[in-house]
Amino acid sequence: MSPPPPPPPPPPPPLCLPSFTRKGRKKQLEEHFDEKSASSRPSYPRSGGSRGSRSSLPGSHRQSNPGSPLARSGSYSPTATVTDAQSRAEITSRAEKLTFTEDTESYNNLPRMAPKLDRSHSKLTRGNTLRNRLGYGWTLGLGRKDRDKEDLFTEVDRSSSATTILPVYPRDALPSFQQEAPQGGPTRHMSQRSKSSQDSKQSKDSRGSKESGESKASKASKTSNLSSGSKRSNNSQRPSLTGSGSVNTLTSSAIGRKDGYEDPIHEYPDTYPRLTELRKLMAKDNLDYYVVPSEDAHQSEYTAEADKRRQWISGFSGSAGQAIISKTAAYLVTDSRYWLQAEKELDENWVLIRAGAPGGPRNWVDWITDRANESKLGIDARMISNEIALQLYPLLQAKKSKLVYPSQNLIDLIWEGKPTRSKNKIYVQPIEYTGKDASKKLIQVRDWIKNYPVSSNGNSPSKGPPPPSQQHVGTLVTTLASIAYVLNLRGDDVPYNPVFVSYLYIGLDRAILFIEQDKVELPVREYLQNLKVETRDYNAIWTFLRTREWGEGKVIIAPQTSYAISLMLTHYRYTVATSIIEEIKSVKNEVEIQGLKRAYIRDGACYVQFLAWLDEKMSKGFQISEWEAAWRLTEFRSKAKNYMGLAYENISAAGPNAALPHYSPLKSDSLFIDKETPYLNDSGGQYRDGTCDTTRTMHFGRPTQEQSEAYTRVLQGHIAIDTAIFPKGTTGVQLDVLARKNLWQDGLNYLHGTGHGVGSFLNVHEGLHGFSSSVPLTRGHVLTNEPGYYKANEFGIRIESVLVVRDVRTKHIDPDQSWLGFERLTCVPIQTRMVLEHMLSKEEKDWLREHNRACLNALENHLKDDKRALKWLRREAERAIGIAPAGPGGVFIDWE
Repeated sequence: MSPPPPPPPPPPPPLCLPSFTRKGRKKQLEEHFDEKSASSRPSYPRSGGSRGSRSSLPGSHRQSNPGSPLARSGSYSPTATVTDAQSRAEITSRAEKLTFTEDTESYNNLPRMAPKLDRSHSKLTRGNTLRNRLGYGWTLGLGRKDRDKEDLFTEVDRSSSATTILPVYPRDALPSFQQEAPQGGPTRHMSQRSKSSQDSKQSKDSRGSKESGESKASKASKTSNLSSGSKRSNNSQRPSLTGSGSVNTLTSSAIGRKDGYEDPIHEYPDTYPRLTELRKLMAKDNLDYYVVPSEDAHQSEYTAEADKRRQWISGFSGSAGQAIISKTAAYLVTDSRYWLQAEKELDENWVLIRAGAPGGPRNWVDWITDRANESKLGIDARMISNEIALQLYPLLQAKKSKLVYPSQNLIDLIWEGKPTRSKNKIYVQPIEYTGKDASKKLIQVRDWIKNYPVSSNGNSPSKGPPPPSQQHVGTLVTTLASIAYVLNLRGDDVPYNPVFVSYLYIGLDRAILFIEQDKVELPVREYLQNLKVETRDYNAIWTFLRTREWGEGKVIIAPQTSYAISLMLTHYRYTVATSIIEEIKSVKNEVEIQGLKRAYIRDGACYVQFLAWLDEKMSKGFQISEWEAAWRLTEFRSKAKNYMGLAYENISAAGPNAALPHYSPLKSDSLFIDKETPYLNDSGGQYRDGTCDTTRTMHFGRPTQEQSEAYTRVLQGHIAIDTAIFPKGTTGVQLDVLARKNLWQDGLNYLHGTGHGVGSFLNVHEGLHGFSSSVPLTRGHVLTNEPGYYKANEFGIRIESVLVVRDVRTKHIDPDQSWLGFERLTCVPIQTRMVLEHMLSKEEKDWLREHNRACLNALENHLKDDKRALKWLRREAERAIGIAPAGPGGVFIDWE
């Protein structure tokens, strides 16, 4: 059911405000996206996002800009050694042109700044709405005296607020803090999501909210300048979140950040002109299709702004999906996590392909091979992995089709104002956090190279030692997290991930780091010299591969290595194998595990402070938006020791938005958290000693029977995974059914994975292990446990904790069999309000009570200065399971 359109300003309390949406006008197509015919095109209804500035019908009035003709540069194609019929002498003569155009762009030209937003109109603020409704208990709103007290707490120092400088990055929904970075210390910033200013203005005008005392007191902050350089050091001090003697309100600096924050401008372009220019370039290469993947040249899940090519051409900002452009149509292939988001963000020039839907393709490879017929499929060879390319070759060959690799990325040729690559400095991750010196890691990698089985290229093995050409002499590491891990270095090139763009070659007697030289300051350069690691320019990797400086022998590459590297090496020069670095990185040593425990204690204390604050505000009738809730949790985390930023974009979702597993709110159009549907918060911080990932689902009223049953089933699956004991050699996918068994009994399910690996101050998604993987679980593996349930357009539920695999002693000891189990790292109580006690077994009830009491014991000392949070924590630890039934006359009373 679609939400109603925005109504006029709400009447005085106690009436409840309705939900607001960004629903725009439906747009009709008069052209059919059919490549076989350009006539008889039916219309397609448009739902979701606003496209006020976009023309709704493709037609002759859309013309490319004649004043800016496109031309190819003369850059040399690294794939010419394989795909072109040229002599070796000609290739050698052109070798010095071995580079990619976009990698040699000028770093002196800054990207165009976003236009200054007009904030003279009314803004969304929370009001002290009375919520005295039968059905979920009696609650008291604020009277006049209470409001006066609240106003006293929200007084701010205008002079200090006016100096707050807010950064704007395109991928983060929350602001970071502006302060000077201490010398010598590493820093992190949080990138921000972007949104159109017009959409923000329309949403604000539709709400008609009155200014509260907080917002009036902080108007001065709106004159602040925008900055892109705000960073955070692990030993720097944040302004206090709470005023002296009170934990109920924000201090002036925090209010200034909140009220002064502006949603970054997210461009919802009319993609027709961009597609038109792209098709002109496709015609020059005689391409039938051109594929634009989400990944960068390192196959990263999260990408830097300069690598968001698929988002630029399509307008879709999700982290997974492939854009496929044909001569007459454009398609976006993505999985179920992003279907609703894609419907809102794609314009009428695109067709959404639902990967994994019943009767649909599994992925974009299935879809393109089904449609291809004597076709030429173009793609940047750096943006497709060796594994996928080799999978595609036979499938396309059977359809008399083939892959083609243009010498330059076609999107880069038409992307005006393309952002430049990051120049942020890299820094050392001390051994007190890593538990192992980088030199020992390099020795471990070299031992693996020497002992890797010799390859004979299909020839029969000869007697005696293998020739030098068949021996392995090195490995080329392209995955950014693996490079950061093995060198004990961290960076700030990619949002949410402390990694840096580079390549790393590890030979038996040398190592070379290919990286922009400006990122390596003298202390880090000396550190690398001590490790005997040479540094070269990032683009020098192509010359290194062409000249084969390692001499005779083979190089080991991972399946995720870009196919451009495979083409440069030729198959006689490389062996594809899972990198040993991935394996040793995923198995945490004891120092890393203890660091993760400390990080989860600190992160759990922040989460409890947030939940206590939110519970109090909801009980008093305040209107709290999804965005404000996410922002407040980040404020609490920002005070914690070793905090370096967010681990991923905050997922703060109420009502129907919680049914979107990857929803992230914007300040301008987020919903208010209500008392009729669950509120879901999935978030985590990056700390120097660990990466955190936690999800809790809360209800602030009286849940329905349907909500309670679904929540209880999800909880049972969560407990089943947490308490599992299994023999060594068991894979995650073999345990996955435990999380779904109770949901399946009621005909419920969830489409995402049950859990993934987690890094140690690295990527939140790490490793080859997880509950969807066939990799055997090993002592030291860290992974999430996150079953859920989502009812489209109504509500969503997910409970997530992080576990570490440990040895387990069983009653019967078998010397030939080892047993494993899980130790829980996450330390946040699980709300019992939605739990139906009669559905739980005795063991499940005991587990729930023990978990919440364990959280109290672990966090009590950390919250002794926050009376509100401590009171809430003790209440949750002692609370009975479920919620009190109705009293006489059907009246519900929640005494707490």
